[in-house]
This record gives sequence, C-alpha cells and structure tokens, in this order.
Amino acid sequence: MSLPLVVGVDGSESSLRALDWAADEAALRRAPLRVVYASRWERYEGAALARELGAPSAQVSGEEIVRAAARRARGRADITVTTAVVTEEAEYVLIHESRNASAVVVGTRGRGALADALLGSVSLSVATYAHCPVVVIRGDHDDRTAGRRPAPIVLGVADGPTSAVRFAYEEARLHAVPVEAVRAWRCPSHETADHPLLGGRPERLHEERAVGQLEAALAEAPLDVKLRRRTTEGPAGKVLLDASHEAGLLVIGRRRPGHLGPHLGRVAHRLLHHAACPVAIVPDAV
Repeated sequence: MSLPLVVGVDGSESSLRALDWAADEAALRRAPLRVVYASRWERYEGAALARELGAPSAQVSGEEIVRAAARRARGRADITVTTAVVTEEAEYVLIHESRNASAVVVGTRGRGALADALLGSVSLSVATYAHCPVVVIRGDHDDRTAGRRPAPIVLGVADGPTSAVRFAYEEARLHAVPVEAVRAWRCPSHETADHPLLGGRPERLHEERAVGQLEAALAEAPLDVKLRRRTTEGPAGKVLLDASHEAGLLVIGRRRPGHLGPHLGRVAHRLLHHAACPVAIVPDAV
C-alpha cells in the first residue's frame, strides 16, 4: 500500500487550504490521507473549522477539529482518511510522521492577511528537518477551479540529478502538466570585459556554464514528461519568485545534512515566505 500523505491541521484558514490541496493530491496518488493535529496547536486558534462546527474556537477540541477535517477531505475526494491527535509540539509530531509519509503538507501561519503572508515556525521547522518532501501551501490556487488552465511545475535546478528533479517529474505526471526547469545565473560585477579568459563577454561563460548544469541535471528526464528548459540571469530567489506567479507548484531541493545538520538556504527561505504558489522542499537522498 502507498505511504500516506500527511497533512497538519490546526483549524485555521491556512491549514484548511493545506487540507484541500492534500486531499486532491492523495486522490491523484491513490494514497491514503493522514490528518494530524498536535494538541499544543490550540494557541494558534481553530477559528475556521470552529465556524463550520458552530462553536467558539476556544471550545473546539483537537478531536473535533480532525473529525471535521476528515469529513471535509472525504467530501472533496474519494480517499481513505485516518486521523491522529497527539499531545506534543507540532514540529516534533510532523517531523516524526515524515519518517513514514510520501509527503507532509502544511499551511503558512493562518490568521490575517499579514500573518498569512509570512511563514510560521512550525512550517519552517518541518521544511528544514522532515525526512520526506514537504509542501507548504502558499497562494490561493485550487486545481478544481473550473476553466483554469493547468499551471506547470516549476523546478529550481541545482547541480546534477537530485531528488527534487525526480519529484517534479512525478508531480508533472500526476497533474498532466509540463515541467519548467529553471537555472538562474549571475555574472559577478568584478568580472569585466578585460578578463583574459572571457573574450570581451564576461557573461557568456556564466550563461554557458548554467546551460551545461541545467542539461546535466535533466539528463535522466523521462520521455513521458514535457520539459521546458530556461536559464535566466539574476538572483535565484528573484528568478524563482517571478516564476512562481505562473506555477501550480514550485519545487526546490534541500541539501544533504552537513556537519551542522539539515538547513535551508537563503533562496528556500525567501520562497517559503513569499512565493505565489505552493512550494515543495525535497530533501536529497542520504
């Protein structure tokens, strides 16, 4: 049986968007959905589901939240749904769940326009330390919106074939959309036309190197996935943020743990806080 897709819920609007996305994804993957609530999340309020239950948020228990979430997920997709309420910090619970999950889905922060534009500590911690891909649901995309043209999977390409590349291919298959593979490059300002190795075009060497790195990363591309390649001059964070406005999902990798343990770079932080679409953080296989 397929590993479950795990979604963290706390009753907020943000977590309900994560729940809806996870239910649709589980249906495409033909995988079960596991809805998880950590009881200490009560401090974040469960206002959105509380309205559905017709009760003040302070009076809604974790069990009621997961039952309501499970009903919502089953009403959205024909999937198997299990639930769990755990008395523990949310970060610990979801990272533990990630050991036996195909992916973990979380929202952002979930209360008010400003708060929702930023990333909460739970989502950031899970994206940093989870053992499987983590999808942080940003924006208000809904694949079930009638008449909307399916958006591509945008893949931020690093060096060589990675777990993120393979994840993007699989998502493209599931959603029947192309992969737009993007490699950003920059020409350092101190390299001028007088550089002896650059023949009067200091940017040329960097662009050619980016093209080569992009091709190497996509060398194992499957024939059944439509693939578009793009190299763009500019900071990687800005290039990918711009691309996120036309994407259904933005996929980037997370490096293998170093001597300081797992970490997210500046590009990942920026995308998780500001992307216009859901962002998948995919850890490299150890």
